[in-house]
Amino acid sequence: MTNVLNGLNPSLVFNYFEQISQIPRGSGKEKQISDFLYKFAKDLNLEVIQDEYLNILIRKPATKGYENCPGVILQGHMDMVCEKNKDVDHDFEKDPIELRVIDDMIYANGTTLGADNGIAVAMSMAVLASNDLEHPSLEVLITSDEEAGMTGAGGLDGSLLKGKYIINLDSEEEGYILVSCAGGNRSLVTLPLEYKNIEEDKETFLVEVKGLLGGHSGMDIVKQRANSNIVMGRILNLLGVDFDLVEVNGGSKSNAIPRECEAKIVVNKDDVDTLKNNLTTVECILKNEFKTSDPGLKIELLPSSTDKVLTTECKVKAVQLLNLIPNGIQTVSMDIEGLVESSTNLGVVITSEDKMTFESTVRSSVSTLRDAINDKTKLLCDAVSAKFEIHAPYPAWEYAKGSKLEEICVDVYEKLTGKKPIITAIHAGLECGLLLDKMDGAEAISMGPDMFEVHTPNEHVSITSIKNVWDYLVVLLKSMNQQ
Repeated sequence: MTNVLNGLNPSLVFNYFEQISQIPRGSGKEKQISDFLYKFAKDLNLEVIQDEYLNILIRKPATKGYENCPGVILQGHMDMVCEKNKDVDHDFEKDPIELRVIDDMIYANGTTLGADNGIAVAMSMAVLASNDLEHPSLEVLITSDEEAGMTGAGGLDGSLLKGKYIINLDSEEEGYILVSCAGGNRSLVTLPLEYKNIEEDKETFLVEVKGLLGGHSGMDIVKQRANSNIVMGRILNLLGVDFDLVEVNGGSKSNAIPRECEAKIVVNKDDVDTLKNNLTTVECILKNEFKTSDPGLKIELLPSSTDKVLTTECKVKAVQLLNLIPNGIQTVSMDIEGLVESSTNLGVVITSEDKMTFESTVRSSVSTLRDAINDKTKLLCDAVSAKFEIHAPYPAWEYAKGSKLEEICVDVYEKLTGKKPIITAIHAGLECGLLLDKMDGAEAISMGPDMFEVHTPNEHVSITSIKNVWDYLVVLLKSMNQQ
């Protein structure tokens, strides 16, 4: 194992984070990390359950004087979003994450860092391994497949959970206590494809959109960043020359704002110069539109080859879908200032032999608005003879006014820091809603350290903030017998 984080404080947290960074843990590929956590608990002689979904539940008894306090559940997820820069040679199914420290920040080397939600795993492990902390009875719940649809939390047997207070550690801003989040689902649009032979006197090109910042489709949707798949739709609609379409491929995760997209097109040789000039004009238009949110946007045209193209009908339908499919912020809350109420993100477009698929993540704190987005997409699919499916729906986490846990968290934070925490909701999806639906009378909050550019290869987390949140968590657990 590397020792990049050696010497950082709290040492246990950073040591465990570095350990789990060596273990591949992309969504749907969690067997290795789940087994590692199971062995970790067994080595500490703690009660541990590994269920069929690879969720891990570890129990640690209360320390002396805390036996009658409500039990606490520390909760996070073991999987991470696997994104990398195009020029980085990294296999997320076998290669460790290469950590780097720059000033107060931890980065990876051209890939996502996995601080979302590896920091929760590391903090929970540190609590379990520490013998000098005071706390109520603890359950550490580390779920699987959160990023791809929360199937781990969804499949969990809720009767296994005995605690009353859930402290979710999957938030990304220090000083914020989250008490509500959006629900959502993944939507999948499938367009059947038919091909025809390429004509003579044609040239094939690859149009590439790159240089975008991307981001978390919940946390960063408010930043109005360019979506490479949607941008490609604009480009294809503005080419200004007759063209045939071969394929479109962009993004890799539905819950990440895509940073790159490429489309293979075929044009008449006589139109090549016009195509190049028009793309230069389109690039200037898009650079101006996204000059603040995505100043690095660029369009490249590269020579390519093909022996077949889509039929004209399929091409038209594909371009229509790329331009008309709902994307971005749909509504903003009138009750909570600055909160996105509903949104959708066209995260992945893939062309295979006989179909083109469009995968989106839909989020909303109001279920009927989520339904409205899905209905709108289905109407579009009906118009172009595409198939529409909804996958992995999960409920919103509704605000519980008068929560005792919220009161405790606010009181401890004020005493520790001399400041009031910000109590708010989040547009991103958290597992609290799913878990609370399985537990009678339970309460939940979510917190975490400062993280930046989550779900992108520029993801980084503050070292100082990790220490601050750890110190707060330790005091919070200790204070449970004073309430």
